Amino acid sequence: MTEDLTEPATGALPRHPVRTALLGLLAETAALTSTEAAARLGYSSGLCSFHLRQLARHGLIEEAPATDARARPWRLPQAPQQSQQSQLPHQATGEDEFGELARGLEDESYQRWLAHRDQAPADWRQDEAFSTVLYLTPAELAAVGEAVRQVLARYRDRETDPAHRPADARPVAAVARLFPLLPDER
Repeated sequence: MTEDLTEPATGALPRHPVRTALLGLLAETAALTSTEAAARLGYSSGLCSFHLRQLARHGLIEEAPATDARARPWRLPQAPQQSQQSQLPHQATGEDEFGELARGLEDESYQRWLAHRDQAPADWRQDEAFSTVLYLTPAELAAVGEAVRQVLARYRDRETDPAHRPADARPVAAVARLFPLLPDER
């Protein structure tokens, strides 16, 4: 008997840390196999394969073209062709749906952190959450985003190779959202 992994009230796939991590990897790469995901995340390829199939079953990812007969790569859904988009103006693209899912998971993770922060070891009870409003041009907005990505990239090897992690390192969520503020429509 297979376990039904959908939420009964909505039919939606419940959130799960492995699926969240897989979606994050797919946002960074064009395509990914369960073996590649396992190597990067430190899980078994069977576990990654299972969760990739669940994400595909719910339309959050799709199979990518295989480069050889044995590989089964996955990717985020590709946006419809421009002509298809003009015919379907109110449908969200796969990228929009992934963005909403990712933001929801980020928000949920942060709320969970706030609710349970007092249970963390004393030296891990602080966070570095902050926000500000900047006045930027579109080019500057892109440059700030790239600068943030470059800072975070300094630590990427720790995700794929545990030998690069300091002994007291733990996974830390890094969330940056840079977006233009729309004028108030009063």
